[in-house]
Amino acid sequence: MATDLSKFDTGKYNVGAGKLKVLSWYLINNYMFNSPLPWPGKLKLSILRAFGAKVGSGIVLKPGVRIKNPWRLSIGDNCWIGESVWIDNLEDVVIGANVCLSQGAMLLTGNHDYTLSDFPYRLGKIVLEDGVWIGAQSVVCPGVTCLSHAILTVNSVATKQLEPYKIYAGNPAVLIRERKFKTEDVIGL
Repeated sequence: MATDLSKFDTGKYNVGAGKLKVLSWYLINNYMFNSPLPWPGKLKLSILRAFGAKVGSGIVLKPGVRIKNPWRLSIGDNCWIGESVWIDNLEDVVIGANVCLSQGAMLLTGNHDYTLSDFPYRLGKIVLEDGVWIGAQSVVCPGVTCLSHAILTVNSVATKQLEPYKIYAGNPAVLIRERKFKTEDVIGL
């Protein structure tokens, strides 16, 4: 048996929107979001909402961000999304409040089943709970949940759940230490 990509099809996958909406988003995404031009953040957030994204307030959305399907995206308050972030959300992506996605981070909800010759999709929702930080050039794989205040360090790959208040590094990412806050940060001094 061998891989035969001529047999691939999307199967029962449903993008979650009509063809006109998908085409419209494709054009806007490439013109305004995945662009080096510094379009006003409030305008970009309004457009995301118009396409069905659930978007909080106080969000910083840098240039060069790619979002596959905004109708499958939820972002909480006070989040930072850095340059060249790719949210490849074939499935839902839920981002809590005060989450940082650093430059070049990728949230990948889809993969392929390499054990089958027709290479079908393997999809999984991604959840980033409040206070999570995904470091620059890091990847969060399909089906992964990063629990409250977890950190995925620069150039790491999360293939399984990240526990709360823990720091992970490597490919695949492994626990390296606890995330601790200084006392004055916790009590608001």
